[in-house]
Amino acid sequence: MSTLETPAPPPPSATPLAPPSATARAWRTLRSSRTATVGLVFVAVHVLIALLAPALISYDPLANNADQALLGPSGEHLAGTDQYGRDVLARVLYGGQYALGVSVAATLLTVALGTVAGCAVALRGGWFDDVLGRVLDAVLSVPSVLALLVIVTALGTGPWVIVLAIAVVSVPQVVRVVRGAALAVVPADYVTAARARGEGTWSILRREVLPNIIDVVCVEFAMRASWVVLLISSLSFLGFGADPPTPDWGLMVAENRTAITVVPMASLAPIIALATLVIGLNLAADGLSKAWGVDRIKEGA
Repeated sequence: MSTLETPAPPPPSATPLAPPSATARAWRTLRSSRTATVGLVFVAVHVLIALLAPALISYDPLANNADQALLGPSGEHLAGTDQYGRDVLARVLYGGQYALGVSVAATLLTVALGTVAGCAVALRGGWFDDVLGRVLDAVLSVPSVLALLVIVTALGTGPWVIVLAIAVVSVPQVVRVVRGAALAVVPADYVTAARARGEGTWSILRREVLPNIIDVVCVEFAMRASWVVLLISSLSFLGFGADPPTPDWGLMVAENRTAITVVPMASLAPIIALATLVIGLNLAADGLSKAWGVDRIKEGA
C-alpha cells in the first residue's frame, strides 16, 4: 500500500509594502538628479543670505555717506560703495529680501490661479475651453514687459501692484501648461468614476486631477519663478519697480551703470546675485523636469 505524501503548505505571502510617501518620492528624486540638487542648493543659499542679512553685515543699506562715495573694495567695504556712499554688499544682501519676497508672492499667485484655471478648462472642455483659449491667445500676443509697464503706469509701483501685474501677464502661460497635463488625466477611469458618483468639479480637481499632475505644477513653479525674478529686476532697472532707495538688484544696476568704470562692483555685484539665483532656479526646474519625465513643451502644446 503506497503512502500518499502530504503536500507542503504554500509559503506565506509576503506583506505588501506601503507606497512611498510624497516626501520620500521627492527625496529620491533629488538624490537621483544632481542638477536639481545643485539648483536647489543655490536657491537655499540665497534664501539663507536674505534671512540672515542683518546678522551678516552691520551697515545700513539705506544710509547715505557722501564722504564714502565711490570707494573701491577694501577691508571696511568688501564690495565698495556706490555714488551715495552706501555699502554695496549690504545693499546686495538686503536686495535678496525684496527680490525673493516679491518673486515668491507673484509666483505663488500665478501658479495657483493658473493651476485652478487649467484644470477647470480641461475638466469642462467644450465651448468654455474654446472661449478661454481665444482669450489666452489675445493676452499672450502682448509682450510681457510691455503689459507690465502699462499696468504699473496706471496703478503704481507698489509691491502688491507688481505681484498682481505679473500674475495677469503670466497666468495664461501656466494655464496652457497645466491644461495640457490635465487633459491626459481627465479621460482616466478614476475621473470617470468620480463624475459618475456625482462629485463636483472642485472635488474632482482636488482629489483626482491635481495629485496626478503635481510634478508638472512643481516644475512650472520653479521655471516660472526664474522668469518672475528677471521681470521684477527688469521693471526696477527701467524705473517702474522698486522705488529708491529700496535695495533692489535691478535698481542698483540702473543707479550705478554710469559709474561702472569707476566702481564696477556696484553694478557687477547685483548682476552676479541675480544671475546665480536665476541659474539656481533654472537648474532646479531642469533637473526636476528630467527626473520626473515632464516635457513642458509637450504639456503646453
